[in-house]
Amino acid sequence: MDRNSERTTHFGYREVPVAEKTRLVHQVFESVADNYDLMNDLMSLGVHRFWKRHFVATSGIGRGDRVLDLAGGTGDIAALLSRKVGGSGEVVLSDINPAMLAVGRRRLEDRGLVGHIRYALANAESLPFPDGHFDAVTIAFGLRNVTDKDSALREMHRVLKPGGKASILEFSSVQPRTLSKLYDGYSFGVLPILGRFIAGDADSYQYLAESIRKHPDQQTLAEMMRAAGFTGVRYQNLSGGIVAIHGGYHA
Repeated sequence: MDRNSERTTHFGYREVPVAEKTRLVHQVFESVADNYDLMNDLMSLGVHRFWKRHFVATSGIGRGDRVLDLAGGTGDIAALLSRKVGGSGEVVLSDINPAMLAVGRRRLEDRGLVGHIRYALANAESLPFPDGHFDAVTIAFGLRNVTDKDSALREMHRVLKPGGKASILEFSSVQPRTLSKLYDGYSFGVLPILGRFIAGDADSYQYLAESIRKHPDQQTLAEMMRAAGFTGVRYQNLSGGIVAIHGGYHA
């Protein structure tokens, strides 16, 4: 018997078989793909755009670099990265979900961002790239949806060149208690309602709110990165810890 069929993991607050989580996450992002950016604006009051710009600006990525953007979704991070690496560099936009990848590709091409951006349908837990292939790897708001985060971190480390950097932008543990209470009320009271009326899908946004609470906190994720082989691991909280940027290097 496949051991994965016996093991369970979290899908939001539900426990599901490990083999089922990828399919369930796939369904969520199939549902929200067309409204994903609009919903991000509504959910964060537009602040997610600042988070992403700061994430790329502080990534250390420069002209001529080859960068893998994991779980790149609708391509907003890839668009920012393309300006950093320039025409002599390369950005590989990857996602496990074909609908999200298709939206990203269409939007980037509509903006004239072609030539130095490639696309890959890829599972972060088993990347189809050789060892030491990239100068940098980024993942923004995608790691919490990965079933086996430890495997994904090891794969990120594997495909980096020595000295290369992995950068992770993800929702994290809110620090001030008063902000945490307000954030919980907004996440579980407002987001599903927005999902229902804007995207016609309250359940997916309920899952997204729950998945944030199940994601490792700042220190736990830093330790997971070190266990995967990264050195010089650091993190920076933004907006009181609503999100955090983690970075680490391939020694």
